Amino acid sequence: MMGTLRDLQYALQEKIEELRQRDALIDELELELDQKDELIQKLQNELDKYRSVIRPATQQVQSRSELQEHQRTKRQAISAEPANVQQLSHVTLPNVPKSAKSKELIKSAILDNDFMKNLEMSQIQEIVDCMHPVDYDRNSCIIKEGDVGSLVYVMEEGKVEVSKEGLKLCTMGPGKVFGELAILYNCTRTATVRNFCPVLGYSPYLVN
Repeated sequence: MMGTLRDLQYALQEKIEELRQRDALIDELELELDQKDELIQKLQNELDKYRSVIRPATQQVQSRSELQEHQRTKRQAISAEPANVQQLSHVTLPNVPKSAKSKELIKSAILDNDFMKNLEMSQIQEIVDCMHPVDYDRNSCIIKEGDVGSLVYVMEEGKVEVSKEGLKLCTMGPGKVFGELAILYNCTRTATVRNFCPVLGYSPYLVN
């Protein structure tokens, strides 16, 4: 009887050790999957940035939300928010008076933008309210590739050329948003934007 009990205790200890090793292996694999998911998301973000500047301005791309549906629900996607979002949450943005037509133009441009159209309507309204008119003379460089970005633009009149590393990518006309990637991803400007003719548009006031 003692021998049988000792054998059972030994077998139980073996099972416990086997389960401990399996748990350790599972933890190791979970960590490896987390690291791979993080790398995939980072690469997806980079792909989004380059896709936005090499496609024609009117071309639509697959929504990122469709891609995220296939990820495991346990892991969260990287949020495209500024690094100082908690500070910004306590800031009251100025309300700049503008015509109903201008408000509708800005709102429509945001809703037509692949990276901003999924914002909450209250956020879009805040952006519309705080934007003020800006204009640029012919052949002005509005955005320079590699610079630190702090403003996003909505064009009302004119035409601009988008280039990357000196290579022309596309042209954009009225009703388009540009400069949003540097804000959403907290990165430097991904392309250069120069206007052909005088440009009238809207941009938010800088929030200090």
